[in-house]
Amino acid sequence: MQIKATVTRIRFRGDSGWAVLDFVDETNLKFVAVGNMPTAFEGAKLELTGDWTVHKTYGKQFTVRSYQEVESDSADAIFRYLSSGIIKGVGIPMATAITKMFGADSLNIIENHPQMLEKISGIGKKKSKAIHDAFMEKRGTQELYMGMQQLGFTMNQTAKIHKLYGDNCVALIKENPYRLISDIESIGFKTADRIAQNAGLLFDSPFRIKAGLRYTLTEAKLDGSTCLPKDTLVFRTAEDLLGVDVIPVENALEELVTAREFVEKAIDGEDMVFLSGLHYCEMHSAVCLDELSNNAAVLPMFDIEGEMARLESKFGAELAPAQRRAVKQAFEDGVLVITGGPGTGKTTILRFIIEIMEQIGLKYELAAPTGRAAKRITDATGREARTIHRLLEYGVFGDESFGRDENEPLEADAVIIDEMSMVDVTLFHALLKAVPCGTRLIMVGDFDQLPPVGAGSVLRDVIMSDTVPVIRLTDIYRQAGRSMIVLNAHRINRGMNPVVDSNESDFTFISRPGMEDALECVVKLCSEHAENGSDGELQVLAPMKANVLGVNNLNSVLQAALNPPGEGKAETKFGEVVYRVGDRVMQTRNNYRMEWTRTKRGEADSDGTGVFNGDIGTVMKISPGGAVISILFDDERLAEYDRSNLEEIELAYAISVHKSQGSEFSTVILPLVYGPPMLMNRNILYTAVTRARSRVIIVGSAKCVEGMVRNTSGMKRYSALGFFLRQLKGKDGV
Repeated sequence: MQIKATVTRIRFRGDSGWAVLDFVDETNLKFVAVGNMPTAFEGAKLELTGDWTVHKTYGKQFTVRSYQEVESDSADAIFRYLSSGIIKGVGIPMATAITKMFGADSLNIIENHPQMLEKISGIGKKKSKAIHDAFMEKRGTQELYMGMQQLGFTMNQTAKIHKLYGDNCVALIKENPYRLISDIESIGFKTADRIAQNAGLLFDSPFRIKAGLRYTLTEAKLDGSTCLPKDTLVFRTAEDLLGVDVIPVENALEELVTAREFVEKAIDGEDMVFLSGLHYCEMHSAVCLDELSNNAAVLPMFDIEGEMARLESKFGAELAPAQRRAVKQAFEDGVLVITGGPGTGKTTILRFIIEIMEQIGLKYELAAPTGRAAKRITDATGREARTIHRLLEYGVFGDESFGRDENEPLEADAVIIDEMSMVDVTLFHALLKAVPCGTRLIMVGDFDQLPPVGAGSVLRDVIMSDTVPVIRLTDIYRQAGRSMIVLNAHRINRGMNPVVDSNESDFTFISRPGMEDALECVVKLCSEHAENGSDGELQVLAPMKANVLGVNNLNSVLQAALNPPGEGKAETKFGEVVYRVGDRVMQTRNNYRMEWTRTKRGEADSDGTGVFNGDIGTVMKISPGGAVISILFDDERLAEYDRSNLEEIELAYAISVHKSQGSEFSTVILPLVYGPPMLMNRNILYTAVTRARSRVIIVGSAKCVEGMVRNTSGMKRYSALGFFLRQLKGKDGV
């Protein structure tokens, strides 16, 4: 829908260009419009494209998708423009004089005949030129924004690009639109490719082919691979992505390898291609790990058997043989991996190791990949654990770098990392660089959990390389192992269907083979939990984002049921999502600069910085106009988000199984009816079930659950850490 109207007042405009403006249209209708309008000014006549919407608090308003300036055709509109202060040197008195003399032709006079301004008292040659120059500068900026819109950019993107490239940005982009991919965070290959077509770039341009190769490898990275077979890379780029012949793609690939942007290497007899940064991460990680393995510091003599006996008496728990080996090897080897499923005693082993280290005076660091995982291990051991990013002092210099590295290594005799299955190769490399030779590295994790969201398969590669000591825990030791959650998790992992006809109440299956029926049941269960004020955190997990039982739709439906709009309940829209007071939300990336205040009984208790990927909280307040959202996280940290960082949060009534890694919830509801085979597999089911501490409720189709148990396929990950480790040890694969 298009409307021509004149800006009468600027109510609000942020740095990003998002604004709330008052307008009056050609029929004298007054209305409010919201959207990205960075160059709009009071008195400007604009053609707005967008839709009428109704805000719960602020009523009817026009949401702007794009706009362009149209020539003002009345002296009154021109007066408002000139008197707005946008033209340097022109205030209300001068605007009055100009429009009184030249009327609707005032802007034409300023632009094309500025010498005529000298007819006005107080304006000489120098002043008329200054007014003309200031007007043309503003006109140039407005035309630039309009030109960028014609290329297909949003106003927000235009503001970022203009700030980076300057006034020559249109020409630079037309020459090579693909430069935007590396320079502007929000622009990927598909957007740049669309811009390139709008700019008339050739279909087989070398810029396009090289950008396509980078995109294919980057997409593989986002899917978890650190490299791709050469033939696969060429085919995906030429056939699937660009629709061009293979030969120019092969030539472009050779140029990228020659320029050292890509690395080509034979891995286990197959030519593989890496982004150079990921190749270095994996290769150097192998070197660092090998050095740690071969250079364990000699410890003072102590009675390890006596220490284990002492702690068995203290904790009232007898170690099984595999657990005893794990504790002993933690003090014998430079690198140790401890892996096992739920209930196999990993936490018990850690408690023994930590207590003995404290007893003999060793300094250790305890860390995990995410804030929730760190909190969980803190609760389990009674010792402070930090995120790996915090451990490595990420962002201490005010940028995206680590304060701890080979030049400023960690000062510890041992570094213990829990939830290693979540650690990707770039984070692993950063960690290894900061662990000095002689320091012991103990890695704990579940080999059968989902691989990390980032690139690489670190835990699996290290274990499968057979180059460092590994303790595999298979027996269930702890009391909680008698629960059906733990027993069923192990059954699933062994390819057996979970037991759902048991008298145990902590693992329930509710048959709802239709998606809509399953959705209705999930909403009912969540509503009953909320109405009854049940203790413990309930979390809905889903394998995928799309379809009826995907995260996106579940969040929309659960929000409507559990936190509907209400009189006096503030809300705001960001993108396609409406946030309102009372919503459950999740932080989706690490933000170490986000300031927070920790509350205690409603009063500020302490403050600090850092909100982490996976942190879940509740929207407590939304400011008028929706410019600021206050979120209280579950550990009582209160943080304020403006519209520049709202993209870091999402609704969390339902979250993906991948996002749940490293977390535990009292109750997990898992709707399973149908989904893509690559997501409906054993790995996903096992990970989801092991997120529950007290109860699992599966709602859906028994056939779907059985199919997931049988399905051991998933998206294949290509990685080379294991190869590099074996190569260093002189084992097979050289």
